[in-house]
Amino acid sequence: MQFDLWKEQGLPDTALMLQKTPGTNLPVQRPVLVASLALALLLVLATWREGSTRSTEAVLLGLLAGASLYHASFGFTWAWRQVAVEARSDGLRAQFLLILLTCAVSFPLLESGGVFGRTLHGAVAPFGVSAALGAFLFGVGMQFSGSCASGTLFTAGGGNTRMIATLAGFVLGSIVATAHMSFWWSLPAFRAYSLVDEFGAIPAFAFTALALGAIAILAMRRELRRYGHLEEAVWTGGLLRGPWPKTWGAIALAVVSILTLVTLTHPWGITSAFALWGAKIAHGVGVPVETWPYWSGQAHRIEASVFADTTSVMNFGIVAGAFLAASIAGRFAPTFQISGRALLLSIGGGLLMGYGARLAYGCNIGAYLGGVISGSLHGWGWLVFGFAGSVAGIRIRSKIAGGTF
Repeated sequence: MQFDLWKEQGLPDTALMLQKTPGTNLPVQRPVLVASLALALLLVLATWREGSTRSTEAVLLGLLAGASLYHASFGFTWAWRQVAVEARSDGLRAQFLLILLTCAVSFPLLESGGVFGRTLHGAVAPFGVSAALGAFLFGVGMQFSGSCASGTLFTAGGGNTRMIATLAGFVLGSIVATAHMSFWWSLPAFRAYSLVDEFGAIPAFAFTALALGAIAILAMRRELRRYGHLEEAVWTGGLLRGPWPKTWGAIALAVVSILTLVTLTHPWGITSAFALWGAKIAHGVGVPVETWPYWSGQAHRIEASVFADTTSVMNFGIVAGAFLAASIAGRFAPTFQISGRALLLSIGGGLLMGYGARLAYGCNIGAYLGGVISGSLHGWGWLVFGFAGSVAGIRIRSKIAGGTF
């Protein structure tokens, strides 16, 4: 792949954020650090004022997730592009490590039904025509915008102003999709199926480990055939200042994923909040979104404070955590120059991801990660069609940008 092509177009590739000056020790940006700490404190106080302990816990989890995502430059988009174009597998293997570490804890917890007096609910959903199309559209959108759902948030917090355009498209695509869900729900689909419910935690984990292990071996063999060796992880920073190897990011995010399940009683999700934000905006300008089938029984969420929604405040925490990490690393340097073509790709990618996420029960975090760590087969379906869409998106984006592979 022409690596410079992606940079020259000014697109927000998450993996480029820390790789452009690896190993460079930059001074802590003290004014930015103060601002980031103030933002984190305001989020904690806002949720505390709502009287929701879980919302406060969600903010804290978001802060940890944002810092971890930023320091490890942990993105699904770049990892899938590496596999598809460069035959590099380190990012994919890091994703699988994240999934397996989480499954080792989530499967027994879900099988038991709860922990600390809290009933846990896995992300188990049917998979059919609409979910397959949604995952495919999301994969295309990932490559158009250069980020996924979590990538949009942490790169925005890290100073990538282009992500504002992607986020706007994400919110718009999400609310438009909720207007059409009665049609998409009517299409054929397989029933919801959980490996944990059907076979138990240990067999479900064995299946997951074998399947992910087989994919990883195939990816590594392909990398070895092309390069003769696997790409080595390089430690170029410290724990607080980063950057981290992908393995450290996988471990940290597995902790986030497990704690989210335990404290919020459901797997980590991101994009349902974008639909809620869109619904609040639409409702505010007079659109009767509360009458749409998707929002049936959820009208109270549209009227309630956004700080009472745990997914929303966790997303805010991700932005704040990346903002904090960037200031400590001395790398917060927002730019406001963006070409028209890059802007259109960013917005278009956000639209596709927002629309696709509603059809597919979420994004790479909520549907793929959340589904697989719940033992749900829809998570595996999301992986297949999301990756296929990502490959298509790479090819289309390359033609739009005028580059070749």
